[in-house]
Amino acid sequence: MRRKTFGTAATAVVLGLLIPLSGCGSSGDGEGGGGTLRLVAAEYGDTPATSSKAYWDKVTGNFTAANPGVKVEVRLLPWADIDREVSRMVKQGKAPDMALMGSYSDFAAQGKLYSAEELLSVGAEANFLQPLAEAGTVNNHLYGLPFVASTRLLFYNQALFDKAGIKKAPRTWSELKAAAKTLKDKGVKFPYAMPLGPEEAHAEALIWELSNGGGYADGSGNYSLDSEKNIRTWQWVKDNMVTPGLVGPTPPSRLNRADAFAAFLRGEVGMLNGYPSLAHDAAAKGITVGAVAMPIADALGTEEIPPTVGVADWMVAFKQNGKGAEIGRFLEFVYQDKNLADFVGRYHLLPATASAARTPAGGGLSQTDEDFLSALRTARLYPVNDPSWVTVSDTIKRNIGRAVEPDGDPKAVLEEIANKAAEAGDRS
Repeated sequence: MRRKTFGTAATAVVLGLLIPLSGCGSSGDGEGGGGTLRLVAAEYGDTPATSSKAYWDKVTGNFTAANPGVKVEVRLLPWADIDREVSRMVKQGKAPDMALMGSYSDFAAQGKLYSAEELLSVGAEANFLQPLAEAGTVNNHLYGLPFVASTRLLFYNQALFDKAGIKKAPRTWSELKAAAKTLKDKGVKFPYAMPLGPEEAHAEALIWELSNGGGYADGSGNYSLDSEKNIRTWQWVKDNMVTPGLVGPTPPSRLNRADAFAAFLRGEVGMLNGYPSLAHDAAAKGITVGAVAMPIADALGTEEIPPTVGVADWMVAFKQNGKGAEIGRFLEFVYQDKNLADFVGRYHLLPATASAARTPAGGGLSQTDEDFLSALRTARLYPVNDPSWVTVSDTIKRNIGRAVEPDGDPKAVLEEIANKAAEAGDRS
C-alpha cells in the first residue's frame, strides 16, 4: 500500500540555542494579542505526587508572568483517552488551541493544524532532532512538533546473567536464544519477556523486524507489513523463542508491556526491550541493568547495524481558534532548554531538541540516558505521519501476537494485517 502523505523533512539538527520569537513566525494572527490558550496534555505521572500538573503549573505561571496578556489553561487526560478525546473535540468544533498527545497526522491531513513555520522561529524549528522532525513532517511541513522521546534497547539483569554464568550480552539472535536457554535452565521465570499484548505490541514487533532488516515500511514509503523478511522474523521467533518456552509462562499475545516491566523490577526477567525510565526504576530497586542494541539476525552479519526503535510524543497546534501568534509565543517558551529539561528530568525521557540534549541546561543525563540519546539520532520511528497509522498500529497491536501462538501461521497473520492496513489507507 502506498503511504500517501510522507514528505522529506525540511528541518535539520543545529547546535544553537532556541532563538526568541521576536519578529518570527508567519501566522499573521494579531501579534501582541492576549486572551486564554487551552492546552490538552497527556498525564505522564501515575500518582498524584508524580502528576504532570506541577510541571504545567510552573511553566504556565512563568509564561504568564513574562506575557501578562496571555493565560494558559491546561487539562490533563490519561494516555488511554487523550487521542480519542481530542479527536472528539475536533469533530465537535471545539478543538483546543494545543494538544500534547500520541498522534497528529489525521489532523494534518484535514488541514486543521498550524505548521511549525507558522508558529516558530527558524532556529526553534531547526532545533528538533532530525529523526523526530522527519517523523513529524507531512508534505515537507512540520505539523507534529516532537516534545519528548525515547528509544528501545535490550535490557538484561546483570545478577541473573552472573548467576547463570553468561559472560557477555548477546549480539545475534542465536546468542539471544542461547542466553535465554541458559536462563531458563537456571529457573528464571521469564528468560526473555516478549510483550505482544495489545498495550504496545507494535513496539516489540518493530524491534524484532528491524533486527532482521525488515520493518513496517520500505525505503520508498510503502507499507511492507507482510514482507518476506518480516515473515521469516516471526517464523524464527515462534520456532526458536516461543515454542521452546524461552519467553516465560505468559503467552506473548497476553503479555502487556506494563506487566513485563513489573516482572523485570521484581527480578523475574532475564532480558527484555526497555526504555530510559525502566532503567531508572530498576536502579532505584538496586537492580543492575545492562543495556545494548537489540541482537540482529544471524543472516545479516555483525557488520550491519539496524536502526533502533524510537518513540516520540507530539505537540500540535489547532487553527480553529485563530490564536497562532499566542500559541507560537507559548511554544517558544515551553521549548526553551530549561523548561524542556525539567520535563525530561521528571519522567526520565529524552529531549526532542538538539540544544536541550547537548547543553548543560538540558543535561544531567546518565550514561544510560546518553546511550539512549545516541540511539535516537539514528532511530526508526513509527510511520506516524501517515493518517492511517492510528488504525494500522491498532491492527498490529491486536493481531501480531497470534503469529507466534501454537497454531499461528506468521505468513497468514501478517498478510491479514497488511490487508487491513490497505483498507485503512484507502479510507484515509
